[in-house]
Amino acid sequence: MRFKGRVCVPEDVEVKGMILEEGHKSHFSMHPGMTKMYQDLKEYFWWSGMKQVVAHFVSSCLTCQKAKAEHQRHEGMLQQMEIPEWK
Repeated sequence: MRFKGRVCVPEDVEVKGMILEEGHKSHFSMHPGMTKMYQDLKEYFWWSGMKQVVAHFVSSCLTCQKAKAEHQRHEGMLQQMEIPEWK
């Protein structure tokens, strides 16, 4: 079954999970962010509430949480180095 040329995914958690896993962890995409993953998946698949499901899936990925810049600890202010004095 198709909707606007895309495959309609049934209300099956396992099928959606497999699609999300493949789209997020495959060697071709390697942990894209929420927007990129949604744009990639919506070309081929459709289901009701897809954008929210993709956002939740990406936000729960431990690898993405560790790697994204907004989740990394800020080291603090830069310190000026002392200029050495020569005799």
